[in-house]
Amino acid sequence: MKRGWVWALVGANLVAIIALVFAYPHLMISPGSLIPAHATLAENCSSCHAPFLGATAERCVSCHAVADIGIRTTTGAVLAGQNTRPAFHQALVTQACLSCHVEHPGANPGAREPTFSHALLKETMRNQCSSCHVPPADALHADKSANCVTCHSQNGWKPATFDHDRFFPLIGPHKATCTTCHSKGNFSTYTCFSCHEHEPGRVRAQHLEEGIRNIDNCVSCHRSGDGEGEADGGDDD
Repeated sequence: MKRGWVWALVGANLVAIIALVFAYPHLMISPGSLIPAHATLAENCSSCHAPFLGATAERCVSCHAVADIGIRTTTGAVLAGQNTRPAFHQALVTQACLSCHVEHPGANPGAREPTFSHALLKETMRNQCSSCHVPPADALHADKSANCVTCHSQNGWKPATFDHDRFFPLIGPHKATCTTCHSKGNFSTYTCFSCHEHEPGRVRAQHLEEGIRNIDNCVSCHRSGDGEGEADGGDDD
């Protein structure tokens, strides 16, 4: 008889706990406080969570219309002039909100926030970096016509790599430091006149003998610097 009372008590406690979980989930099973923007939903877990499924993207887009993300608030107010982040959610192949957004940041304070994966973007958008990223304001990035993927990978902004062989192989006597050709840290332009054998007057005179008057862009003809011009012909404009 005593054992029956024990099991009855255990059962009653379990029922009470289950009832409390459903009645007050924000107190019983919440992993932590919500972000400030969603603080008003703290006691309404079903706004984001589906029973036995957890938080779902479908619940997110029921409030945050994909067409309006980054453009308007959930109340319809235009974000122009207020929001500094570009509207790119419209170019995602799938709405995987939880891949990037953490709504309970206090659940695991030591964890890093998810990193955006460019694989979520439609293929036609993946190389249009400037639609989301603003180039740094320095001489190295002054030439905004260049595509970021020339040096940067979508797996991470750093480290950046530059394949110099695609433009001018640094071979033989041209195994020089960057500043030899790119003066004052400006990598958007170059000069071949830093070395004594490339004195402008001498080079201009030699090219005039061949009918070449424009010598401002040496690599248009000299692709590697290990011999004579390699282009089909000079620019005699």
